[in-house]
Amino acid sequence: MTPRYGDLAREVLGGHDVGRSEALGVLRSPDDDLLELLHGAFLLRRARFGRGVVLHVIRNAKSGRCQEDCAYCSQSAASDGEIPRYDMQSVEEIVDGARRAHALGAARYCIVTSGRAPGEEELDVVCESARRIKAELPLALCVSLGSLVASQAARLEAAGVGRYNHNLETSERHFPALCGTHAFPDRVATARAAKAAGMELCSGVLLGTGETLEDRVDVAFALKDLGADAIPVNLLDPRPGTRLAAEERITPEGALRALAMFRFVHPDKEIRIAGGRERILGPLQALALYPANSMFTNGYLTSPGQGYEADLAMLKAAGFEPAGFAE
Repeated sequence: MTPRYGDLAREVLGGHDVGRSEALGVLRSPDDDLLELLHGAFLLRRARFGRGVVLHVIRNAKSGRCQEDCAYCSQSAASDGEIPRYDMQSVEEIVDGARRAHALGAARYCIVTSGRAPGEEELDVVCESARRIKAELPLALCVSLGSLVASQAARLEAAGVGRYNHNLETSERHFPALCGTHAFPDRVATARAAKAAGMELCSGVLLGTGETLEDRVDVAFALKDLGADAIPVNLLDPRPGTRLAAEERITPEGALRALAMFRFVHPDKEIRIAGGRERILGPLQALALYPANSMFTNGYLTSPGQGYEADLAMLKAAGFEPAGFAE
């Protein structure tokens, strides 16, 4: 019997917690059920977030030269891909990027650096940038600097950083296939440090790295256990020069089912369609907004997106609108 995803959504709105078997059933659903599945996910998304789409602009404040060996990342020491490589940008450069993000109507500005963990000088730059941005602009701030200890997390929170990003990427079982220079528990420890400091946790996934459907469910529930406030869903667009350069891409239908699964497991959390959406979803991008309520615009860390104007036209044509500021 075909599951009725609208009925399941109404059960969730009534207090039902989707379990692992139900989540796996979403991922295993046939393509013929996809529109019904997206409708069910949209009922949950609309109940909590309406038709608003929170726009995020990312700032790659330090690019390349990372010591880690992550198989998917062109900034990794294990990659010989052609990307921009530069040291930490100045406070003025980062603040100027925030001004441009605000001019685009972004709700949140995301400051990202490459590397295992921030040095003290890098942390000083980010904290000073955060203080100046919060004093000048009505932007919510997210920062992603790699691994943190409690004292560093406390400094960021005191400087005005409201959210910290540290993606789990995949399940604990699959993680060693993606990275050998640190372990899954290290990621969990940083996520917990950010939450303990009083920041929101932005932690998400990268799909299409050779993981199983069970791995996707496992990481969805690991994020639930951590109390993730925002979940970016990245879709691997294999990068030349990385170990996953020849990996087969996730299908658009598989990506949309995964987004719906994350919405059913996390009905009241921010689900973001993130890196890879243009290449993986193509003309189906707008369907991602039925489960997702936020997205990056104006590009990613080392690759351009389709552009702000195209993003704005896409969401408006699909009946969505930019959301108000997040804080």
